[in-house]
Order: sequence, then structure tokens, then C-alpha cells
Amino acid sequence: MAEDFSFEIVKSYGTISNGKGGWSVELNSVSWSGREPKYDIRSWSSDHQKMGKGVTFTKEELISLKELLNSIDIQ
Repeated sequence: MAEDFSFEIVKSYGTISNGKGGWSVELNSVSWSGREPKYDIRSWSSDHQKMGKGVTFTKEELISLKELLNSIDIQ
């Protein structure tokens, strides 16, 4: 089943943070195995060939997350 796995970073929105060894946490639009792209936050190696655990969002979920973050008083 792993041989059927593929991904394509359709659009990169930016880097959230940089880590050790050239890895960075990024917000991207990613198509997983040829499916409709989703918004994705995860760590990536500098060449984007390896990835860490992450979380994906539909457009509606990302809008809800944005609204939630905007409502929080971060100190």
C-alpha cells in the first residue's frame, strides 16, 4: 500500500518555524495520492522529500481555525 502513496505540494503559504537540521514547519496546500488538495501544517525536510507528522484541514476547517485563533487573547 505504501507504494501507492504520493503527494504534491500545490502551493506553499509560508514557514511557521525553522527547526534543527534544516527542517521547517510549514503551511502548504497538498494533494495526497492525487486527491483534492487540502491545507496542511507539518514539518518538512529542506528538500521536501521527508515529512513529519502533521494535520490537514479542509477550507471550512481552516476558516474555523482562523476564526478561533482570532478570538483568542494570546499573551
